[in-house]
Amino acid sequence: MVVGLFGGSFNPPHDGHGLVAEIAIKRLGLDQLWWIVTPGNPLKDRRQLLPLAERIALSERLARHPSIKVTAFERDFATSFTANTLARVKARNPHVHFIWIMGADSLKTFHLWQRWQDIVNTFPIAVIDRPGSTLSFLSSKMARTFDFARVDEDDSRALWKRRAPAWTFIHGPRSGLSSTAIRQRMAS
Repeated sequence: MVVGLFGGSFNPPHDGHGLVAEIAIKRLGLDQLWWIVTPGNPLKDRRQLLPLAERIALSERLARHPSIKVTAFERDFATSFTANTLARVKARNPHVHFIWIMGADSLKTFHLWQRWQDIVNTFPIAVIDRPGSTLSFLSSKMARTFDFARVDEDDSRALWKRRAPAWTFIHGPRSGLSSTAIRQRMAS
């Protein structure tokens, strides 16, 4: 089984997240996509977070594709660090082929994530295009450091067969929606 792991605050989730998930399912040939609503992002202000239960409910309403499973298992792991989460997922599911899914906008600060190189070395990564990030992704620290491990987009359907580190950038339709902009509109 091939499973995409799509984690984030989803504060709030929006159609742009749904588009990333659908592109990942289609282009990577995923059997399932686990939409992981994190209890909190160490790089973001937790005071602005909607309650976890609300973000889960909103994500479930948005993620209507039958292959998407919304979860908050990071809460049960008592961690908000992706490297720890992925290590536990790998240990608990040794026969599943996982791909970490992330929007290209996250690539800019990916090197600030705790043990980011461990993340790259745990599972293949699919970076999905986001507005304003199409060209800048190549200048990210992750892209420069792991340039040797980049897989051509045309081979993305076989990404799950690659041993980490392996990553690809997938172009496609993009949504200009952002959780930050939505929160700002709601506040004003």
